[in-house]
Amino acid sequence: MQKEWIYSIQKKYADALLTDCIPFWLKNGMDSAHNGIYTCLDRKGTLYGTDKSVWFQGRSAWIFAYLCNQYGMQPEWKNAANSCLDFIGHHCIDPEDNRMYFTVTADGKPLRKRRYYFSETFYIIAAAEAGKAFGEQNLLDQAYKYFQFLMDIFHDPAKDPYKITPKFYQETRPTKSLAFPMILLNVCHILLENDPEHQSIYAAAAKELTDEILRFSFNTEYNVLFETTGKNGEFLRDISSGRTVNPGHSMEAAWFLLRQAQLTQDADLAKKTEMIFRNSLELGWDNEFGGVYSFIDILGFPPEQLEHDMKLWWPVTEALIASLLFYEQTGNELYLDWFKKIDQYAFSHFADPEFGEWYGYLHRDGTPTLPPCKGNLFKGPFHIPRMLIIVERCLNRLALKDH
Repeated sequence: MQKEWIYSIQKKYADALLTDCIPFWLKNGMDSAHNGIYTCLDRKGTLYGTDKSVWFQGRSAWIFAYLCNQYGMQPEWKNAANSCLDFIGHHCIDPEDNRMYFTVTADGKPLRKRRYYFSETFYIIAAAEAGKAFGEQNLLDQAYKYFQFLMDIFHDPAKDPYKITPKFYQETRPTKSLAFPMILLNVCHILLENDPEHQSIYAAAAKELTDEILRFSFNTEYNVLFETTGKNGEFLRDISSGRTVNPGHSMEAAWFLLRQAQLTQDADLAKKTEMIFRNSLELGWDNEFGGVYSFIDILGFPPEQLEHDMKLWWPVTEALIASLLFYEQTGNELYLDWFKKIDQYAFSHFADPEFGEWYGYLHRDGTPTLPPCKGNLFKGPFHIPRMLIIVERCLNRLALKDH
């Protein structure tokens, strides 16, 4: 790889992170009145909705703390992370059962609570990252406490103190889901990086979650990860949800699994996860218009998701991360070629040079939906800045290696 190209593309990603993406959210999203962050922003960064996503209080706190750990302490990053963590602590935890809300009002009154515990997972990574960045043991203790709480629920859903009618009746159709073990695996890796006191516990959990993903979600016929399988990992070919592949999730899980392979020096796992990534990308890439499809029916039937052929911001970020990490891992030029191809698509279609940040939603042909959206309850400062950081840091390693 030419050093000049590495330095050029590294600067591109550093500039996109530090002079575009992060300033956009610091300027337009932070709530100086109540703490926390707003994410419902239009193309220009104008606030169009004041309800707050609890996911993004945790995700944003993690990003700002991660920036401090990766690039050095900046007061505005530390203040933003603490603002989001303070908002969570005062407003986002239900005192009845210690579960977290999904959405709250601007000043923190509860609006909606979901069965899923993703709000808690994002709080864990935020507390762990900030605990290390700011030297606050109480945050690391909180992260460990909530991690143990969620793993208990993962092992036995009956232990969930939030009692509500299930979304799906497991008695009728017992299933396994990719989402929970996948997100928890990433949680384990972030805890391993930040909390040295409980390393053995996190490492054991990471191994268990990896085994869970490979046993139940990995399909050896198609060599991809299915979103939903039977209780023993069976391919549910007679129902749409059982045939669904989310290419973005499958690629995201692939680089999580690659991280696990690197931590455990497991060459067989590294090869398997490389295959998962390659097949997921080839399956999900739109050869006519470019970009990554949102959902695929593995047998070619119409997917049930209305947005299945749209191009969303986050799957392309996962493709960028994974392609470069697999290039770094293997040295295979195929993955570098993919990275360049995805990079060209992403910055020519999602990036908005006029008003900053990235569009969230494109039609299949790559044109933004109207009116264009920069943020909502599901899009905020997480997937894009995470990708920019990981890619920039990887390019930095490649540059040093090239010396």
